[in-house]
Amino acid sequence: MRRIAVVTPHFPSPMAPTDGRHSYETLRVLSKTYKVHVFYPRPAYSEFWKPGNLKKLCSDKFQVPGVSVSYHDYRAIPLLSRPFNGAVAAASVLRDVRAFDPDLILSFSLYPGGYAALQVGRELAVPVVAVAVGSDVHNIPDPFTRMHTRDVLRKLDFLVTVSEDLRRRALTLGARAEASRTVRGGCDLSVFRPRDRTEARNRLGIETGTEAVLYVGRLDARKGLRELVHAASLLQPTRSQLHVYVVGDGPDRPLIEKSIRTYGACAFVHLVHGCSFQEVSNWLAAADVFTLPSYMEGCPNTVMEALACGRPVVATSVGGIPEILNEQCGLLIPPRDSHALAEALRSALERDWNSAAISSHWSRNWAVSAKDLGSTLESVMRENNL
Repeated sequence: MRRIAVVTPHFPSPMAPTDGRHSYETLRVLSKTYKVHVFYPRPAYSEFWKPGNLKKLCSDKFQVPGVSVSYHDYRAIPLLSRPFNGAVAAASVLRDVRAFDPDLILSFSLYPGGYAALQVGRELAVPVVAVAVGSDVHNIPDPFTRMHTRDVLRKLDFLVTVSEDLRRRALTLGARAEASRTVRGGCDLSVFRPRDRTEARNRLGIETGTEAVLYVGRLDARKGLRELVHAASLLQPTRSQLHVYVVGDGPDRPLIEKSIRTYGACAFVHLVHGCSFQEVSNWLAAADVFTLPSYMEGCPNTVMEALACGRPVVATSVGGIPEILNEQCGLLIPPRDSHALAEALRSALERDWNSAAISSHWSRNWAVSAKDLGSTLESVMRENNL
């Protein structure tokens, strides 16, 4: 059985158990065909420098079903050590990856994970493939990270992106067209499927006549959540049954709470803490419309899950979203435009959507996505005589 070492911080961890869903679901399927182990390099800050969300190192007892993983700490200083994090992360996993004796090294994300994977791959003389998931291309925070990201894109044996838009952007940063392809993600169709709205609302305590707009994801202002609060405040005076449910956690909760107070939206915009995938499917079943007014995206899982549940989507025309959304299953709007968002939500709430047609529009599961990625990994290994 071929052995694949995955060097990436884009994976569930004790501090963020719902992160890295794309990599986890993909690797859970690939683990049935390959011997897969995830080597997760994680920054370990000294007590003086430690950010609030890393107050203690994670327990190595944390595991996820179906994928073997180990966590490897490396010393870091917020911001100051960022130019060196890739190299230090590589050193933190090199010995254990060598002992694993992989045929190929895979990474989800480009820096620092992809950089670390590339350094380890060079040391062990095995090919390296990286999957770019979105923020690693769209949201490069500084010149040093951009320099390292370009270096990774130029030197990878192969690049996989989750959308064509992301692939085009990667090409402008130095990726090779002949050594790159798009492999979109999927969703768990046994969990995300059309279900009875009334039953889901009874479970969540949502009244039958509510016009329920749902967002699920990270509480990050760049997801357009302040615009969503503003849009809800524009709609509510003429739609008294409108309620917006924002499900998730993240660093910008105080900013979102401030927007809710500023627009007087406390009675109809509700912040709900993050929950399990099964609970997310309940929220999607209960919703009338799902929205993602993000400023930038790769190919978001939440949109695919909403479609699989038969729910129409109002989202910004960014990243890979236009590649999976059309007028039969949702509406596209420009980013950072509260008034356009309000109008699109109004139209979506008033339109009679065909839930079955929406669900059939997107029925790609993780097995199909993993098979596509697996074919690329096989091709790279054959080219390297493995």
